[in-house]
Amino acid sequence: MDVHVIRRDNKHLYSEILEDYFRLRHQIYVVERKWAALDRPDKRELDQFDTDETVYLLGLEGRSIIAGMRLVPTTAPTLLSDLFPRLSLNGPIRRPDVYELSRIFVVPKRRGEHAGPRAEAVIQAAAMEYGLSIGLSAFTIVLESWWLPRLLDQGWVARPLGLPIDIDSMSTIAVMVDVDEQAWTEICIRRSVPGPMLVWQGLPVIERPAIRDLVPAA
Repeated sequence: MDVHVIRRDNKHLYSEILEDYFRLRHQIYVVERKWAALDRPDKRELDQFDTDETVYLLGLEGRSIIAGMRLVPTTAPTLLSDLFPRLSLNGPIRRPDVYELSRIFVVPKRRGEHAGPRAEAVIQAAAMEYGLSIGLSAFTIVLESWWLPRLLDQGWVARPLGLPIDIDSMSTIAVMVDVDEQAWTEICIRRSVPGPMLVWQGLPVIERPAIRDLVPAA
């Protein structure tokens, strides 16, 4: 699985894949997770945070989507700022060096893999790689509380921004995760991710030397 970076300046190369992606999001979040408020007649799951500022990381095998993630700059509207501001005691984060991660998924047939690095780990390591590549210092994430120990176990420094709140019968919390080389190295080592995964098709290769040259080793 390669993880492709899709942004405003190269999304024309991925028009069909993005169409599949939004329909897959509908299948996962509306049909599987039963988030009925997201349902649309066209069976595509899009919301106000899917804009030209949004970055998509898609794990692809050929043209098949295996995993996905959305990154939104916190200088733009985000889930935390517009929908769940009460999850952050000091107010929403609005900084050019911080992006929000959301819509993180792996397709059902590839969940719980045991051979090789799991798709879940690869897409998260790719997010850290992307953050380092463009000079971010942190991510914010709105997540179910049970996710927090998993983030810590993969070597990430994740700090709660407030107390957990019950939202739609789910204990939900907002966290800020440090973006640094240690976090990328730790998830690669602990989750058997072999190294840089990003494909920058149609984009300038802007990887920092630390990502190009650093090969994690157990």
